[in-house]
Amino acid sequence: MDKNRIQKFLSSTRVLQFVFFVAAVALVIYFFPREGKFRYTFQEGKPWKYGLLTAPFDFPIYKDEAVIQQEQDSILRNFQPIFSYNKSIETKAVSDFEKTLNSHTEISISPTFRNNLIQALHETYRKGILSSEAYTQLQSGKYKDIRILENNIAREVPVAELQSARKAYENILARFPDYYSHHILQQCNLNDFLHINITFDSIATDRLKDNLLQRIALSDGIVQAGERIVDRGEIITPQTYRILKSLETVSLKKSTGNDHRGYTLLGQIIVFTCLFAFFYLFLALFRPQTFNEMRTLGFMLMLIVGISLIAFLLSEFRLQGIYLVPFAIIPIIIVTFFDSRTALYVHLITVLICAFTAPFALEFIFLQLIVGMTAIDSLSDLSRRSQLMRCAVLVFLAYCFAYVGYTLLTEGDLSKLNYTMFIYFGINCIFLLFAYLLIYIFEKVFGFISTVTLVELSDVNNPILRQLSEECPGTFQHSLQISNLAAEAANKIGAKAQLVRTGALYHDIGKLKNPAFFTENQSGFNPHTPLSFEQSAQIVISHVNDGLKMADKQRLPQAIKDFIATHHGRGKAKFFYNSYCNKYPDRPVDEAKFTYPGPNPFTKETGILMMADAVEAASRSLKEYTAESISQLVNRIVDSQIADGLLRDTPLSFRDVETIKATFIEKLKTIYHTRISYPELNKPEKPKEVQPVNNETGNELVKENGTTTEENPASK
Repeated sequence: MDKNRIQKFLSSTRVLQFVFFVAAVALVIYFFPREGKFRYTFQEGKPWKYGLLTAPFDFPIYKDEAVIQQEQDSILRNFQPIFSYNKSIETKAVSDFEKTLNSHTEISISPTFRNNLIQALHETYRKGILSSEAYTQLQSGKYKDIRILENNIAREVPVAELQSARKAYENILARFPDYYSHHILQQCNLNDFLHINITFDSIATDRLKDNLLQRIALSDGIVQAGERIVDRGEIITPQTYRILKSLETVSLKKSTGNDHRGYTLLGQIIVFTCLFAFFYLFLALFRPQTFNEMRTLGFMLMLIVGISLIAFLLSEFRLQGIYLVPFAIIPIIIVTFFDSRTALYVHLITVLICAFTAPFALEFIFLQLIVGMTAIDSLSDLSRRSQLMRCAVLVFLAYCFAYVGYTLLTEGDLSKLNYTMFIYFGINCIFLLFAYLLIYIFEKVFGFISTVTLVELSDVNNPILRQLSEECPGTFQHSLQISNLAAEAANKIGAKAQLVRTGALYHDIGKLKNPAFFTENQSGFNPHTPLSFEQSAQIVISHVNDGLKMADKQRLPQAIKDFIATHHGRGKAKFFYNSYCNKYPDRPVDEAKFTYPGPNPFTKETGILMMADAVEAASRSLKEYTAESISQLVNRIVDSQIADGLLRDTPLSFRDVETIKATFIEKLKTIYHTRISYPELNKPEKPKEVQPVNNETGNELVKENGTTTEENPASK
C-alpha cells in the first residue's frame, strides 16, 4: 500500500512540474560559461570597432611581458644563490686529520709543519667544498658570487674561490710542493678528510629570488574610473593596447577569482530560479491547461534550455557568436502550436537567460525583443511555406533597422556601425527557415498539430474524405455545413478556426461503416424500421468508436480524434431514447444503451463543434425557415446542451456562448433564406392562317392550333 502511494505521489503532476523546474535550472547553471570572457576583441594597429570606451573602475596599466622579462633577467643576472655551511663537518674532519698526523710516529713531523697542514685544511673548509655536480654548474659562468649562510649570517664568496673535493686536494698539494710534504699527505690519506661542507639551500634561494622579483613593479601607471580610453574608429596605439590588455586582465580576474566564485554561483542560482519561477507563474495563472499537461510543459522548457545552451556554446567561440543563434525560431514554433502571448513570454525568458553571456546585454535584449515581436506579428497563422520565407525577410529587416536605430541613439554617428553584424543577421535569418522542419519533427515527437497540417488534412481529396463524399454524400454535406458554421463561430470568439474546421470534416467518418442507418444518407427505405429502439441507438452511437478506429488507422492527430470522440459528448441518442420512453412509459430505461461514450468537450473548439453539429442537424427538420424559427431552434438546442452539462468542461464563457448562438442564427438565415419566385413569360395566341391552294395537286394545307390537316377537294 505504501509502495503504491509513493508511486502515485512520484507520478503526480506537481512532482513532475517540480522535477522539470529543477532540471531546467540545473542544466542552465551547469552549462553557463564558467570562465570569464572579455567583451571586446582588439588588435594593435587596427581601428577600434566599438563605441566610446571609458574605464569602468580604477585599474593599473601593466607593463608588457617583454619589459617585465627583461627586468627579471637583469635581476637574476646579479643574483647570488644561497648555500648552507656545515661547521660540524669541518670540525670533525680537522680533528680526525690531526689525530692521524699524531698517530704516524714513524714519520718525523715538526710542530710548525703540523700546524701549517692543519691550518691549510681549515682554510680549505672555510672556502667551502662543493659536490662535483654543483661545482661544475657554478663554473658555467651563470653566477659570479654565491652566498654562504652560516649561523643566519650570509657572506659572499666568489665562484672562482669555490672548490670540489678534488680541487681542494690539488690546492693543498700545490700549497706544499716539496716531495717531503707530498709524502706525508699521502701517508695520511688526505682525501679521506676532504668532505662536502656547503650544500645548495633551495628553499632560502627561492625565497630570496621571489622577494627580488616581487620588487619589480608590474605596472607603470593607473587609469581612473570614468577616464576615456578609446572611441570607435581610432587606431589602437601601443599605449592604448597596453591599457586595453590591462583592463582585460583585471576584468577576468574579477570574474574568475576564487574568492567570488561561490557568490557568483549563488547569484546564478537566484537569477535563473527567478526567471523560470515567473515562467511557471505565467503558465499557472493564464495557461493552466498548458501548465498541467506535462508533455507541453516539458516541450517549452526543452526549447528554452536548448536554445540557451546553443547560445552559451556559440558565445564561447566568437565574441558576437550569440547573434548567430536564431532566437526568433522560438516564437515561430510556439505561436504555431499554441498562442502569441505564450510565444512572447517564452521568447522573453530565453532572451533574458542568454543576455548574461552577450557582449552588450542591453543591445542584445532590445534587438531580440524587436525580432521576436516581428516574428509573432508576421506569422500568427503558419499555413504556407511562403509565409515562413516572408517572416525570415521581415526578421532580417527588423534586425537591421533596430541595430541602426540603437547605434544612432547611443553613438549618434553612422560611421560607428559594425557591418559584420549585418552578416550575422543574414546567417541568423537563414537558420530560421529550418523552423519548417523542426515544426514537423515536434509534431511527430510531441503529438502537436500545426496549421500547416490542418490545412493539409482539410483537403477534401484526402482518401478518407473522398470516400466519405462517395459513400455518405449526405454526411459529407452535413460535415461541410458544420465546418463553415463552426469556423465562423470560432473566429468570432478568438478560437482556432482552422482546427475546428478540420475537426468538423472528420467528426462523422465513423458513419462510413453503416451509411444507410443515418437519415442524411437514406433514400426511401429506413433500415431502423425492423429494429428495436435499443438496437438502433447502439448502431447510431457506435459511429463514434468506429470513427476513432478509422482515425487510428489513418494516423490522424490526437487533436482531430478529440473532435470525433466529443462531438456528442456524454449525451443521449434522444430520438430513440424519447421514442422508447414514450412507447414504454412503465418500463425502466437502461440509459447506458442510449448514451454516447464521450467524453464531453473540453476545449473551446470541441464545444463549438458539438453545438454546430446539433444545430445544423436539427435545422433540416424545420418546416419553415424564418428568423424567428431559426432563432428559437438555436437557442433551444444550445440551452439544452448547457442544461445537460455537456459544455461544463469547456472554457467557454456565457459571452462566448451568446456570440456563438448569434453567429449560428445569422449563418443559418443566410443558408436557408427564402428565394423570390420568378414570374413565367406569357406567350400570346397565334391567329389561324389559311394557306393558298396548290394548283398542281389540288390539295389545300390548313394549319390550325399547331396541327396540320390535308383535305382533298375531289372527295367532297
